[in-house]
Amino acid sequence: MRIYSSDRFVLPLPPGHRFPMHKYRLLRERVEQARLAGPDGLREPPAARDDEILRAHEAHYLRRVVAGTLSAHEQRRIGFPWSEQMVERSRRSAGATLAAARWALASRGVGVNLAGGTHHAFRDRGEGYCVFNDAAICALVLQAEGEIRRALVVNCDVHQGNGTASILATDPSVFTFSIHAANNFPFRKEASDLDLELPDGAGDRDYLPMLERGICHALSAAQPDLVIYLAGADAHEGDRLGRLALTTAGLEARDRLVFEACAACALPVVVAMAGGYGCDIDDTVQVHFNTVRLAREILDRR
Repeated sequence: MRIYSSDRFVLPLPPGHRFPMHKYRLLRERVEQARLAGPDGLREPPAARDDEILRAHEAHYLRRVVAGTLSAHEQRRIGFPWSEQMVERSRRSAGATLAAARWALASRGVGVNLAGGTHHAFRDRGEGYCVFNDAAICALVLQAEGEIRRALVVNCDVHQGNGTASILATDPSVFTFSIHAANNFPFRKEASDLDLELPDGAGDRDYLPMLERGICHALSAAQPDLVIYLAGADAHEGDRLGRLALTTAGLEARDRLVFEACAACALPVVVAMAGGYGCDIDDTVQVHFNTVRLAREILDRR
């Protein structure tokens, strides 16, 4: 298994900002302590190039992001003030998912991005702490290079993958599956190929049977060469922004279900962490860590 970490690239956020930037450093330290990266170690990802980003995003949007000419409204929608560090961080996060996917395909195993999952970015705009859509970039670049024909995006973040669904809406070669909280952000949902919605307060017993049915259907319908898994820690019962009530054990069962289904089909998988905003940041880090640990146990040792 190869793991990419971009936590060295930190956004300069104002005091009191609610985005938990430090979770990435804490997660990388946990992964290092547990030696999950193995002999390949942790890698610093390359930055996604313009030509790669332009597979999923419009040129005028990319130009304004790079030049720092996003309007105040656009910056508020993203949730981050513009800075050169924001641009570099966003490039690295997208680059990490792409590099991890290349590794997964080459090894017929799993690659992990300890960040990523920026599924609220649309072709022409960002929102919800997402600037560039790493899952869409990954799928479309690898298709253009002839590395894959078909892909499946599995979105288990508590928020619907609206940007991913929108970018790939007219592309039958990439199947988008999102299981999420019905009443949570984004309040205007896009249409994924498969959307499964849960009510506020839904827990393990509600979520896991629905996910099992969904992943079986998605794998059958997609017939993918690669699975892009946005795990997310924000369905956890202690998350400030989640509105669901999955336990840590329930989220571990979620990851196991997804990984075992992919392993049964002998599919390469790239994993991105996606959201996590725990009242106790240690809860979020633990959920993300469990995802990485299970990826190694189930997918990397087939």
